Amino acid sequence: MLAPLNIRVPLIGLAVAIAALPQLARAEGVRAGTLISNTASASYDSGGARQTVSSNEVQIRVDELLDVAVASQDSAPVPSGGTGVLTFRVTNSGNGPEAFVPTANSAVAGNPFDPAVVTLVVDSNGDGIYNEGDAAVANGGTTGLLDSDAFVTVFVVLDTASAPDGQTARVELTARAQTGTGTPGTVFAGQGDGGGDAVAGGSGADDIAAGAVVTSVASVVLQKSATIADPFGGSEPVPGAVVTFQIVAQISGSGSITDLAITDAIPATTTYRSGSLRLDGTGLTDAADADGGQASASGIAVQVGTAQAGSNPTVLFDVVID
Repeated sequence: MLAPLNIRVPLIGLAVAIAALPQLARAEGVRAGTLISNTASASYDSGGARQTVSSNEVQIRVDELLDVAVASQDSAPVPSGGTGVLTFRVTNSGNGPEAFVPTANSAVAGNPFDPAVVTLVVDSNGDGIYNEGDAAVANGGTTGLLDSDAFVTVFVVLDTASAPDGQTARVELTARAQTGTGTPGTVFAGQGDGGGDAVAGGSGADDIAAGAVVTSVASVVLQKSATIADPFGGSEPVPGAVVTFQIVAQISGSGSITDLAITDAIPATTTYRSGSLRLDGTGLTDAADADGGQASASGIAVQVGTAQAGSNPTVLFDVVID
């Protein structure tokens, strides 16, 4: 009778599993919750026949790495004539979906004054521009879930009305993973995407960046509106109706700005009405000449020039709905 063969399949399976372990060091590139599975096999001769046996399957669930990067999007101090808006980008650099908690701090050491943090605003439509329709969140609120490698723009709205003239102040924005923060390697058991653990990555699951505002410098906010006059004496946007666009440049702060230029494109399915371009109620010619106004079928451009803080240069022009 043949003696039973001592085939140590589990050890072979263990060796395969150990060989796969170095891949875990690159887990930031593998989606959290991914199952890494492996089954070993062994072949042998017995009784003149080739036999094959398989091991049990070993499964490893990839944990979620919590990582974040924060960067200021302002290349220079932002002018603030009472209200300043700083722009930051918060990027989920982990390997699973995570919500982040942004917190603004204006009491930075060395500041000549500390701007008041009015609110934080998340860029809802992703255009990178601060709009009234964007979602305001409390200082220390949440961005909502961001997928791996996704980012969101966060605006920090500041009140600088009582600040001294010509002073520059730094403001810091910190973003931390909602799941938790800690030294790299800190484990949050069972809190990872897919049911595994969450682990603080190289950033410690939080990051910080700084921007700056400079006070009492004139700045511009554009407000655009439209009124409609239809062919029947009403205000319905029907073909043939005249749409009057009004663009108001609100100059705030102190001092003045120079080389102010206002441009706008003629909307598709409308036609510019010749001779309708005006600046502060004064008609401008459509041709490129000394009055600084220019208009064509594609758009309008008005060179306002120098404007004092507190003024509101206003451009109007008409289009007809085709």
